[in-house]
Amino acid sequence: MALIHPLAYIEDGAVLGKNVSIGAFASIGAEVTIGDNTTVASHAVIEGLTTIGKGNRIFSHSAIGTIPQDLKFDGERVELIIGDNNTIREFTLINPGTKGGGSITKIGDGNLLMGYVHIGHDVIIGNNCILANGATLAGHVELGNSVVVGGLTPIHQFVKVGDFAMIAGASALAQDIPPFTLAEGNRASLRGLNLTGLRRTLSRVEIDELKWAYKRLFESGKPLQEVSSDILSSSKSKNIIKLCEFIKNSKRGIPFIRKSSTDNNSKGRK
Repeated sequence: MALIHPLAYIEDGAVLGKNVSIGAFASIGAEVTIGDNTTVASHAVIEGLTTIGKGNRIFSHSAIGTIPQDLKFDGERVELIIGDNNTIREFTLINPGTKGGGSITKIGDGNLLMGYVHIGHDVIIGNNCILANGATLAGHVELGNSVVVGGLTPIHQFVKVGDFAMIAGASALAQDIPPFTLAEGNRASLRGLNLTGLRRTLSRVEIDELKWAYKRLFESGKPLQEVSSDILSSSKSKNIIKLCEFIKNSKRGIPFIRKSSTDNNSKGRK
């Protein structure tokens, strides 16, 4: 049985699963589907063709499924899909897709979206990501699994961030960030591997392999594409292959500070 506050507004056609809880003054649109054991707090708004999975917690004043912030949007049928066991905190805004981006925004499972997070149209987010307060994802951004985005960090349109990467708070990201790495700054650039995150997941051997690959990729002074191809031709490590393939497929480029292998006495970063 759904637990609906008498002051909530549920349009005819909305589908609510078992044990769904809807708070006072929340508004649920006619094409919304909400899975079992999901809670929607007071004053939240869920609209459009929006499907929300099981066990989610949606806090007060979230706006989910409202029309995209895209001047080209002309009322076409677009969709938002949210998986299971996500936490969506206060004042978070999540838009559906647009015709130009595949017409879908998709969020996986187990993610934490803190307060005032913005998820733009056609964004794809994997599983177990953390977006801290005020993180802002523009349209068409893609995050892999277990990505961490620090507070007050905007991410430019079409940027991709790989698995287990971390973007530090108050950064501004305009280029792709490979998996397993750490980026920070305005504009954000690579600062090394995300060792804190990796130690929670990977073995010491796997981390040492990634350290070797990172050093060869970003400290050799050679073109990234060339080094990536050389490593791929010989490495059997799944993590190194993932790292190098991400670099080779990047469309927006990788923001790293080049260090010449012939300039060991350099005091600055080039």
